[in-house]
Amino acid sequence: MSGNVALPVKNDPQWTKVITAKKRLLDLHLKDVWNYRYLIKMFIKRDFITQYKQTILGPIWYLVQPLITAFMYMFVFGKMANVGTDGIPYILFYFSGTMLWTYFTSCLTSCSTTFTTNQNIFGKVYFPRLTSPIATCGFHIIKLAMQFILLVFIFLYYMFIQKVHINITIWALTFPLIVLWVGLLGGSIGLFVSSLTTKYRDLNLLLTFGIQLAMYATPVVYPLSEIPEKFSWLAYVNPMCAPIEFFRIAFYGAGHLEPSMIITSLGVTLFLCFFGLILFSRNERNFVDVI
Repeated sequence: MSGNVALPVKNDPQWTKVITAKKRLLDLHLKDVWNYRYLIKMFIKRDFITQYKQTILGPIWYLVQPLITAFMYMFVFGKMANVGTDGIPYILFYFSGTMLWTYFTSCLTSCSTTFTTNQNIFGKVYFPRLTSPIATCGFHIIKLAMQFILLVFIFLYYMFIQKVHINITIWALTFPLIVLWVGLLGGSIGLFVSSLTTKYRDLNLLLTFGIQLAMYATPVVYPLSEIPEKFSWLAYVNPMCAPIEFFRIAFYGAGHLEPSMIITSLGVTLFLCFFGLILFSRNERNFVDVI
């Protein structure tokens, strides 16, 4: 081919956005994530529709699953094993723990498979990859909100019909912060794992097994007061202990939580979030070649 070809230049008026490669380790392009917030809404809508498009009960499963699980815990741990609940009615105790734990694990597992589940989209068109894990966490907030509404109805039933004294505290107003705390913790661990499972798929099996074991190290079916003194250090190692126990203290006025445990959990959450973002950003540059 002969002749001169005019190439567009950066200063050409037709360019409205310039996409450049990330050159620095901390170059996370968070501004681009905000600019693509409409895409996050589309991903949330997509996940909601595709997950329950051909189901009988639809979103009602969001309520049925944790409710059945809470009743099972109530029978096994409450009636048969006689595990204490710090005076909280069984269904309120187990449903709240199941609700928050399910939200945590959902954010973790969804974010950990971000690259594998979206490989077809990521390989064809540009958009900030971070919008995908943010959208999955946002989708799980919808499920959490529905479960929380059901918990409120159960709460009101025990308070006004069963006449059970439940000492709700002013800390209940921090519920949105608890949701952010748990979601950030689960999503951050998921970002860590996603950088590993891109290369080593069998780690997903280890993750599933690890989550099942971790639940029994978390006060989901028992309060922190049931942990023997010699094993109290486990509550500091597991960052999910603090938000679950804090929720029960805020809404039921029962339980005990050391301020140092809250500070430790928040510190671990921020640490995981920071380095999870770095690993995710570093991994997204070459994941197409690996996957």
